[in-house]
Amino acid sequence: MTHHMHSLTPRRIARALVRTIETVGVALAAFAVLPYNAQAQDARIRDLAIADGSTPVRLVGYGIVVGLDGTGDRSVGGTNGGQTVQSVANLLRHFDIEVPAEALRTRNAAAVLVTAEVSPYLRAGGRFDITISSLGDARSLRGGTLWMAPLITDAGTQALATAQGSIVMSDGNVNSRDFNTVETSGRIPGGGLLEVDLARGNFASSSRLLLKEPDLGTATKIAAAINQSIGANTAKVEDPGAVALTIPATGDRAATLVKIQDLKVTPDHANRLVIDGRDGTVVAGGDITVGGAVVSHGGVTLTVGAAAARAGAAAPAPGAGGGTQAVQVASGASVQTVAAALQAVQTSPSEIAAIFESLREVGALAAEVTIR
Repeated sequence: MTHHMHSLTPRRIARALVRTIETVGVALAAFAVLPYNAQAQDARIRDLAIADGSTPVRLVGYGIVVGLDGTGDRSVGGTNGGQTVQSVANLLRHFDIEVPAEALRTRNAAAVLVTAEVSPYLRAGGRFDITISSLGDARSLRGGTLWMAPLITDAGTQALATAQGSIVMSDGNVNSRDFNTVETSGRIPGGGLLEVDLARGNFASSSRLLLKEPDLGTATKIAAAINQSIGANTAKVEDPGAVALTIPATGDRAATLVKIQDLKVTPDHANRLVIDGRDGTVVAGGDITVGGAVVSHGGVTLTVGAAAARAGAAAPAPGAGGGTQAVQVASGASVQTVAAALQAVQTSPSEIAAIFESLREVGALAAEVTIR
């Protein structure tokens, strides 16, 4: 042990430190290029487009949620009993139980709308998730169970599936004081059961790819990737939302379609700005900047660029004009910078959304603004 400690001379220690620093330096250099490579993300064609005939089938139904703890619809029996009372009375008749509607109290039940979206290739016996939403004046669906409800594609059509099960809902953000948890809607994972095979086309006979987000640049890249991998003139752009396919009759068409769907391309994405009008969250895609403009909304005046301020549209000082808050940023500032400046003066989420929408309308923001 003593001999080993004496063997670590200062020179050997220095050499070991140099090797360690070189190793760490190589690792840091490798990580430094990650953001650059992540800027251009490839996507499989199957994630950007679907084959014609593969459009999902939407199902809808009407049902009754039972087992609530007094938080259901507040309608009572009688001539003004409402749809919940009548629905419960009708369901009981199926079990040869006749109960006068005026004798029913339905505080533990609620009328709901049932919705779902399934693959057209799902077979009978396949399960899928469903969404439940209150139709009446129920305060909460928490803890409820959906009475088996038929699901159809359109009014007057044959029922294709049934839905039932216990409702699951999110507890919301318990750390946020201004977040209102919605308890009048929820989900039932695997609560839908397909009763019959859906009418669908032949997957192998698909002759077009339909883009989920139509874009001419993306469609052109998809066609080029297919022609390079499968063969010239296999794919042709019809319009920004469709790419026509010409697959030789010989060979396995289904295998060729799978190969096409696994090809990767770099999609073209338009500048997009998504704003949550409830909590003020701003998500910007790409490097979006804001040009010179002045927007006054509510108690906030935003000035972008010194040129706009010199033109006589400068924002008032904080506290001036009845408590108006002034926010000024340089022209060409990023969306994140503008959003942070607005949030710093406690601008409400609805005001942030309105300000960015106004910037887009006057041409200072070249992006699609989505408010949710």
